[in-house]
Amino acid sequence: MFLDSRLWGKSTGLGEDPSGSNRTHPLICHLLDTAAVAEVVWDELLTAHQRSMVTKALRVSEDQARALVAFWAGLHDIGKISVPFQLHRNGPKTADKRLLTEELRSEPGYAFGAGAEQDQQSHEAAAHWWLVGYFEEMGYPSSKRRPQTRLSHAVAQLLGGHGGRFHPVVHGKDSRCPVARHPGLGAGDWERQRRAHADEVRRVVGGTVVPQGRMTPGAAVVLTGLVILSDWLASTEGEIRARLREATWAGAPDDLDAYWQVARAAAPRLLRQTDLLGTGFARLPEPAPHPGQTGLLESMAGHVPDMVAEHGPGLVVVTAPPSEDRTEAALRAAAVLGHAAEARGLFYALPTGSAADSHMAQVHAFARQALTGPWKSLLLHSSSRLKPAESTEEWARAHASDGISPEPGEEWAPTANSWLNSHYRALLAALGTGTVDELLQAVMPVKHNAMRLFALSGKVVVVDEAHARGAWGQRLMLRFLEWAAALRIPVVLAATAADTSVDAMLAAYHRGAGGGREPVMQPRPSPGWSFVDARAGGVHLPRKPAEPARTGVLGITVAEGAPEAEIRAALVPIVAAGNGRAAVYRPTPAEAVRTFHQLTQDFPGLSVTLIHEQMHNKDRWQRLAACGKTYAPAGRVSGASVLVTTPMLEHVRGLHFDLVLSGPAPLAALLARAGQGEGDRPSLVVLRGDSVSELDDAALVRRTDMLLGTGRTVTLPEELPRLLDEVYAAEFADGLEGPAARELRQLDNQRVVRERRADGTARWLAVPGPCELDGDLGLLSRDHTGMEPGLVTSVLGEDMVQVVCLYPYGKPGNTVHLLEDGVRERRFACAPKEKPKPGLLVPYLIPVPKRLVEGVEGDANSTWRGTAALKNILRLNLKQEGGRWVHTSPTHRFCMGEHGLTVQQLT
Repeated sequence: MFLDSRLWGKSTGLGEDPSGSNRTHPLICHLLDTAAVAEVVWDELLTAHQRSMVTKALRVSEDQARALVAFWAGLHDIGKISVPFQLHRNGPKTADKRLLTEELRSEPGYAFGAGAEQDQQSHEAAAHWWLVGYFEEMGYPSSKRRPQTRLSHAVAQLLGGHGGRFHPVVHGKDSRCPVARHPGLGAGDWERQRRAHADEVRRVVGGTVVPQGRMTPGAAVVLTGLVILSDWLASTEGEIRARLREATWAGAPDDLDAYWQVARAAAPRLLRQTDLLGTGFARLPEPAPHPGQTGLLESMAGHVPDMVAEHGPGLVVVTAPPSEDRTEAALRAAAVLGHAAEARGLFYALPTGSAADSHMAQVHAFARQALTGPWKSLLLHSSSRLKPAESTEEWARAHASDGISPEPGEEWAPTANSWLNSHYRALLAALGTGTVDELLQAVMPVKHNAMRLFALSGKVVVVDEAHARGAWGQRLMLRFLEWAAALRIPVVLAATAADTSVDAMLAAYHRGAGGGREPVMQPRPSPGWSFVDARAGGVHLPRKPAEPARTGVLGITVAEGAPEAEIRAALVPIVAAGNGRAAVYRPTPAEAVRTFHQLTQDFPGLSVTLIHEQMHNKDRWQRLAACGKTYAPAGRVSGASVLVTTPMLEHVRGLHFDLVLSGPAPLAALLARAGQGEGDRPSLVVLRGDSVSELDDAALVRRTDMLLGTGRTVTLPEELPRLLDEVYAAEFADGLEGPAARELRQLDNQRVVRERRADGTARWLAVPGPCELDGDLGLLSRDHTGMEPGLVTSVLGEDMVQVVCLYPYGKPGNTVHLLEDGVRERRFACAPKEKPKPGLLVPYLIPVPKRLVEGVEGDANSTWRGTAALKNILRLNLKQEGGRWVHTSPTHRFCMGEHGLTVQQLT
C-alpha cells in the first residue's frame, strides 16, 4: 500500500505557498520528527533512573527501549488519519477557501458513512482506539477480559493521552472493530493509510522488538512525559517551516529514509532550545564545624550522606522552627539526594506566593553552589502563571533596583521568548521556586498531570512548611508522596514540629516505596529529622540526634484593649528609644492600609513600611526585596522602624524584629510570626480585640486564645511540639465548664465537619495511588460527576483572581489606557482591534481573593476575552472620583492608590 503524503499533520503557522494555499506538513513527516526528538530526549534528558524504570518494566535492553520509545512517539498522532480531522472545516485551505483535502471526498477508497464527519472523537482518542488492535497484531501482550493490564492496551492508552488527558479503557469488542463505534475513523483507505503510516514509522525507526513486559506506573509517567515533550518540540513552527517538503514529495520509502536523516539532524537543536540540558548536582563540602555542638545542620551533614550512600535516595523529613538555618539544612539535604540520584534540577515549594518570592534569593544562592552546568530558574505561583519568564525577570528587576543582583547578567532567568515560558512547560525548568499547589496538581485529574509527575521525576523536591495547607492539602500531599516514592523522586519535607500530620507524610512515602502500611513516627524532640529510603521504604534515624543550636524564651503578652490603642502603646517605647524594629500583622489589606496611615500620623518621623498581597506584583516584589535588607539580622536601618503587613508575611524568612504584634490567629500562625523575633527573648503581643481573618479556623483561634490566657512564656524549641499537641488535643474542652465548654465544643464540631468534608472531597478528587491504577491510566484523568470547574482551584487553597487596573489617557473618544497613572510609556494595547500583550501585564497584576470580586464582570472587550492568557484576568478601567482612582460595579467599589488596591462590597 502506497503512503499518501496528502494526509497532513501540521498547518497552523506555516504560511502560504505562491498560489495562496495554506502550507502543510505531511503527517508522516511530523511522526518521524517526533520519533527523532524522542531518541534525543531519551539520550540526553532522561536520568539513568528514568531510563531504568522503562527498561525494567518492558523487559528489554536499553538500546531496544530507545528504539521502542521512538517508534511509539512516532505513532502518537496516528489518529489524525480520520475523517473529522482531515476534513475539518477549519483545516488548511486553498486560495479560493476550499479544503486542501476536499478531493478525498470524491475518491472511492476514502468513502465514509453517514455520521463520520460529526464523530466527536478527538484524534488523541482515535489513536488510543486504533492502536490497541494494531499492537495486539504485532504480538504485544494482550487480554480480552482485562485489557488495561496488558502492554498492548497500556501503550495505546499512553499515546492517546499525549494531549494531556488519558481516555477510558477500550475493551476487546471495540478494539477489534473501532470504526463500528466511531465511524469517523473511516474504513477502506483510511484504515489502509493508518497501517501504512504505522508500518513505515516502525520500519524507518527500527522499533521491531516485541516487548513482553508490563507497563508500571513509573514507566507510564516517564513515557508519557517523553512523548508529550517530543511532540511539543517537533511542533515548533519555525523548525517545521525549515523542513517543509515540496508539493511533489511522494513519501516513497526512499523519501522517508532521506527525511529521517533530516529529522534526526534537527532533533538535537530542538532539544537544546529548551534550556533543559546539562544541569546536575555537585558534591557540597561539609559545613564548618561548631565545636561542642551538634545542631540540626551538623547532625544532618554528618549522617545524611552516609545513609544515602548506603540506601540510595529517598525522603528526608526535618522538623524544627522556621529559620534560615532550617532552610539551609533542607537545601543541603537536597544537594546530597540530588547528587546521589543524578537529578537534573530542584523544585522548592512553599505554602504561599509571597513565601516563594522571599525564598527565591536563598534558593539561587544555594543553586550557585550546588548545581553544575547551565541552569534556568522560574518563579511558579498564581501570580506568575500568566507568563513565568516575565514574572521571573520582573522579580529579578525588582531586587536589582534595590541594589541586589542575584547573579551578574541574571543568566539564570529565561527570556520572555524562551521555550519554557509556558504554563505547562515551566515546571520542567532546572530550578523552580513556587507554591505547593504546583505539586498537588500532579495528583489531581487536571490536564497534563502526568506531565507534572514527569517533570518532577528527574528532580529533587523540597516542601517547606509541608503541613500548612489544611485538610484538603494534607490529603493531596499524602497522595503526591506515594507517587514520589514510586517514582523514586528524592524529597525533603520541612515542618515546624513533629505531629500526626508529619507522621502521615512519612508513612505515605514509606508505603509508596513498598514498605507496607504500618504507622511511622517522626521523632518528637525539636529539632529532629529522619530518612526513608525509596528502595524499600526503610525508616532510618540519626545515630546522634540534633540538639537545639540555641534555646530562646518567647514572651507572649495578650492585650485586651482596642487594637489601634494597643498598637500605639506597644510602639511608644521603641519610638521613645529611637531604636528597634517591629512588625504589625493586620488581618486584611484594607486594615493594614488604615494602620499604616494611622501610625504615620501618630508618630511623625517614624519609619513605617507597608506591604500586603493586594499590591502590584512589581511593588510587592520591590518592597519584599527592601525588607530583606532593612529587617535582616544585620540590616541597614537606623532609628526605630515598623513594618505593617498581613498574614502573607508569616512564611517569609530572613526578617527579624524586636517586637511582633498580631491579631488572634491559630497557635501555629502566631508562632510562625513570632519566629521572626530577634534575640533570645523575642516578644509577641496578641491583640485579643482585633478581628479574625476569614481564612482562620474559628475553633483553633478560640483554643489558642484559651491556651494563652493573659499571656505566657514558651521555651523554644523544646516546648513547641508539646504546645502544638496541647492546642489540638481532643480533650481540650474537658476541663471547661458552662458556656465556654459549649461554645468550644460547637466550634470543634464545625471544624471536624469541615475537615472531614474537605478530606473526603480530596480523597474523591485525588487520582489513585500508583498501586491502585491496575494498569488503567484513564483513572488519572477521570471526570467526576458533579465536579464543578472551580472545585480544583478551591481545593488548592483560596481561589484567587488576577486583577489589572487601567488608567485612561487622552481625550474622550480617543482614549488609550495606561498601566500606570500618567506614565505614557506604560500604554497597554487594548483597543477592540489591537491584540493585547499578556507579558506586559505581569508586573501590574494584583492577586485578589475571588470571594471579594464575585459577580464583578470588569471591562474586558471581545479581543481580551478571546485571548487565552487573559480570559481569567479581571480588567478594571478606572475613573477619577474625589481625587481617587476608582472602579464601581453594581456590587463592589475598587480603589487603587500608591498603597495598593482595596475592595469594598456595596451590596
